Amino acid sequence: MVRALTISLGVHMNQIIRKVIIAVSLLWVCEASGDLRATGDLGVVIERETASVQIVNTSKPAVLSRIEGLGDLSHASVVFSRDQRYAYVFGRDGGLTKIDLLLDKIDKRVIQAGNSIGGAISQDGKLIAVSNYTPGGVKIFSADTLEQLAEIPASYGEENKLSKVVGLVDAPGQHFVCSLFEANEIWLIDAKNPREPSVKKFKDIGKQPYDALLSPDGHYYAAGLFGEKGLALLDLWQPEKGVEPILEDYGKDDEQLPVYKMPHLEGWTMAGDWLFVPAIGQHEVLVIDKRDWALVKRIPVAGQPVFVSGRPDGRQMWVNFAFPDNQTVQVIDVKDFNIIKTLQPGKAVLHMEFSPRGEAVWLAVRDEDSVMVYDTETFAETARLPAYKPSGVFFSDRANRIGW
Repeated sequence: MVRALTISLGVHMNQIIRKVIIAVSLLWVCEASGDLRATGDLGVVIERETASVQIVNTSKPAVLSRIEGLGDLSHASVVFSRDQRYAYVFGRDGGLTKIDLLLDKIDKRVIQAGNSIGGAISQDGKLIAVSNYTPGGVKIFSADTLEQLAEIPASYGEENKLSKVVGLVDAPGQHFVCSLFEANEIWLIDAKNPREPSVKKFKDIGKQPYDALLSPDGHYYAAGLFGEKGLALLDLWQPEKGVEPILEDYGKDDEQLPVYKMPHLEGWTMAGDWLFVPAIGQHEVLVIDKRDWALVKRIPVAGQPVFVSGRPDGRQMWVNFAFPDNQTVQVIDVKDFNIIKTLQPGKAVLHMEFSPRGEAVWLAVRDEDSVMVYDTETFAETARLPAYKPSGVFFSDRANRIGW
């Protein structure tokens, strides 16, 4: 009886001690990190002129913190770890910065090249790939430590010149895909062995691929061509078929306008059977039938489009523009391809990002030193956050998308 009581008291005491330890641990975490945060509710705003980023809450628009010392962010882009805790920022000066979104600090930072243009995170979340202008090529890093695992020079031709690398995306099967601007090539990189990646090269795909995109299902990679009309299309399910030119005849007889800012094909959108693409040097958004890659419609818009961004449900396309029309944003209804709203948020609307389910869109309005939040149904401004010359908004739900 006494033995049984002693054992019972011992077990009870152990339970109490365990609960105390858990309570103390939770108290320590709260004190160390402030209010607990859900990582799926976070985002990053790029402040390029001050080499800083803001960490923001996306459900209740608010600035949580500012991280400084990120170098040249004039063409910065961001990807997120699979657990959405870390943001990887690619700077124009070759900087690769890993930011801890919970502890509001730089976790690691390396200068990996002289001039960088973006990057991607692998399908398994363990690798970071960076596309470089100078020296031209792709470098692969450990997502955990930022240790460099491989370097792939973008050499081409008999003289082994180095090409600028653009349009780098992640693809299924632990692959990366990129385009080589001067080489006129698309490369399919197999990174299953990250220290010795293999490369399949597709040559003579069209003149000067300047940017590229991946379809949301990872099926197609399309590179925009600056040196000629059309797009170069690679079917990743059947890469042995090679690269196919599409839209070769688009606009060949049109007067070419001065190009003030290159459109971003990464801002294209698929909605059902339709693909929406910004036209180079024209005041148009192109609608393409992805079943046969034929041009269906040319939608006149207010200026030269930069991003054509789709609401997550595919019903609306939001379009921003290059100078001198960069104070304007237009909304296209996918139902009938008509413009249903024209907004004037302020000078230099540089980037747009939808909330994960599309009830709101955030606009980076550089010359107003603001990030503005709009309701996508009423088109009313619902919030405005101060920011130093914001040029990009990136939300952590990108972690769950292919090619983002």
